[in-house]
Amino acid sequence: MADPSDAELVRRWKDEPAPLLPLLHAFHDRDGYVSDEAIRSISAGLKTPLADLFGTVTFYHHLSRKPGGLDGFRVCTGPICALRGAQELCDALNGVPMACAGRCDEPIPVIQDRRVLVGTNARRLREGPTPMPAENPDGLEECAFRHIRSPNRSNLNGYRATRGYDGLKRAITQMKPAAVVATVTESGLAGRGGAGFPTGAKWEAVSKATGGPKTVVCNADEGEPGCFKDRALLDHDPHAVLEGMVIAAFATGATRGFIYLRYEYPQTLNTLECAIEEAEAAGLIGDGILGTEFNFQIYIRRGGGAYVCGEEGSLLNSLEGRHPFPRNRPPYPVTHGFEDLPTAVNNVETLVAVPQIIRKGSEWYRSLGLNGQPGTKVISLSGDIAIPGNYEVPFGLPLKTLLYDWGGGAPDGRNIQAVTMAGLSGGFLASDALEATLDEPSLQGYGSFLGAGGIIVFDDSRDMVEVAHGAMAFFADESCGKCFPCRIGTRRLVERLNGVDGPAQAGQWRAEVHDIGQTMMATSACGLGTAAPLVTESLMKYFPDQVERHVLRQ
Repeated sequence: MADPSDAELVRRWKDEPAPLLPLLHAFHDRDGYVSDEAIRSISAGLKTPLADLFGTVTFYHHLSRKPGGLDGFRVCTGPICALRGAQELCDALNGVPMACAGRCDEPIPVIQDRRVLVGTNARRLREGPTPMPAENPDGLEECAFRHIRSPNRSNLNGYRATRGYDGLKRAITQMKPAAVVATVTESGLAGRGGAGFPTGAKWEAVSKATGGPKTVVCNADEGEPGCFKDRALLDHDPHAVLEGMVIAAFATGATRGFIYLRYEYPQTLNTLECAIEEAEAAGLIGDGILGTEFNFQIYIRRGGGAYVCGEEGSLLNSLEGRHPFPRNRPPYPVTHGFEDLPTAVNNVETLVAVPQIIRKGSEWYRSLGLNGQPGTKVISLSGDIAIPGNYEVPFGLPLKTLLYDWGGGAPDGRNIQAVTMAGLSGGFLASDALEATLDEPSLQGYGSFLGAGGIIVFDDSRDMVEVAHGAMAFFADESCGKCFPCRIGTRRLVERLNGVDGPAQAGQWRAEVHDIGQTMMATSACGLGTAAPLVTESLMKYFPDQVERHVLRQ
């Protein structure tokens, strides 16, 4: 069968919700790149100004603009993979470097078309499934991972074997929307993507907002280096994500939903498409859900590769086909989200917890935490650690318990020198800060935060200034450029960490770096610019001797 023409592709997608991203991917898949002709066809079909469309397309890292780009090798050079020889692998494959691809527990990922290969040797790359999360060694009760290891969990029959969709059935047939919101509120569930905003409060705001149609968006653009928890949930427990979205829709009055999936998870796309087809055939998504008058459609929209699209305003702009800059707030998405209508944006892990909470109750969920902290958090543990992987921990668990008792400590007889929190965004913890517990109050007391839950471990062989330089280079590359404090500040901090630029006196160097960081924190438009300086601030706090040697070029 002949490939569809430009006009046929545009006609296929132009009347669908959020059409730009699937249209770009349709051309990218057909031609192996996005040509000037394709952009002109899309511009005419969607009635989008050509200049705006060019700017948007070129913002995304993975939408190739050269012939053959789709078939080329894109090699992760993120912070963990960089320690495992990523640049050498990239050179051997004649590949293109890419930012962290969310496979930190199994480096080094290489993307070619819709395949994800892993390995450190160009001749021995292999394709394989996402590693299954290990059970925690203390046997503590889980929520998000409660049934994820059950046989055939990724298909509908396997999901239903462990009472899957019972939470949805209970919500729709036995509860009012307000009661669902109240149960989630009482559970203490908060956003698991980084911001930690109370989920019940968000849903209540959307439910009370005027205007429609209302929307639920699953934020699956997991771009923070060192975070790979959502990939495990999406690959091994996709129906839990769907069930959570449908319950959220019932609670808020939404009739449409989007899963915004990061580009770097092509295998996950297939899994989700199959799960949605199964759920639709079973009457769990679509019109007349479970024989009621409740209707809710779910669409998948795959990103193009941009870290900033994990920020909800950038994500919504990306969905709408706009340049994915962060939005000014207020107004907030709960009243002015997708298409300026009420929208609930929730992380994958947040949504997965919802069916269990509705089925087992808010008190059950609250009881899972320690020291009065409600619930659990999935932590992605990677780097210089004996047993990397995803671990579901109760809030309040000592960090050292995770690092040593669960993760096995640093391998090869080394000692743990430092960890980063929130992927890279929380900066470093070291020395006495490793006594922290895994909850926001404790970590904030050490000047950090838990965020999305990525923890990267660095042993005592690592040069922490070099590690900080790599982290800041990532933030500088991924800055969207909208606000100058972040756009310029990240570049200036990269220069101060490169061993060449900057003051030659340690005191002056520290003062200048601190001043840049404080300006970024106070005036940046989104979380990238406010969090990035935590890298340099914590570097100076915990590693003054290494900073001194760096400044003096020793």
